Amino acid sequence: MTNHANLLDAGNSLLGIIDMQSRLYAAMPELDAAGMALHTNRLLAAVKLLSVPVILTEQYPEGLGATIPEIAGNAPADCRVFRKTAFSCAAVDEFRQALADSGRRQIVLAGQEAHICVLQTTLDLLHLGYQVYVVEDAVCSRRPEHKAWALRRMQQQGATIICHESVLFEWLKDSKHADFKVISSLLR
Repeated sequence: MTNHANLLDAGNSLLGIIDMQSRLYAAMPELDAAGMALHTNRLLAAVKLLSVPVILTEQYPEGLGATIPEIAGNAPADCRVFRKTAFSCAAVDEFRQALADSGRRQIVLAGQEAHICVLQTTLDLLHLGYQVYVVEDAVCSRRPEHKAWALRRMQQQGATIICHESVLFEWLKDSKHADFKVISSLLR
């Protein structure tokens, strides 16, 4: 059976975590930030089982701090971290090269802020021909309405807006998958 071209495939996916840094995280609405971290950590637990590569970015870490410990500590050992000053991750040559080198065409994005760095990265990745999946419950902005408008704009431009549970179950494809019980237990 062939799957719809927009369904995620763990063998063709890469998880990008954008600017989940301490000072920026502290500026987010508390419940939104906690949800973003929880859902991103569920994705990180799954990628380790499913061999999905992960890339982290940090926007001007001298000013905004490092990636929050609960994300950095759960990232795979081979996760690459790219420092940047441009809002779009795609403006960083090494980031674009890492995507190309991975051979993955489906880019799953989590991070902050949805209306700035996530939005600009999404639009640039779409322009470069990638399928982009923005995990709506793993992104946030300081103002919820900014996130809402950003998600709408990204979807209008061709990005897929998806929740973290959909990502996990699309990666699994079937309840007979060897990692189904472990991954589904993350949701309890």
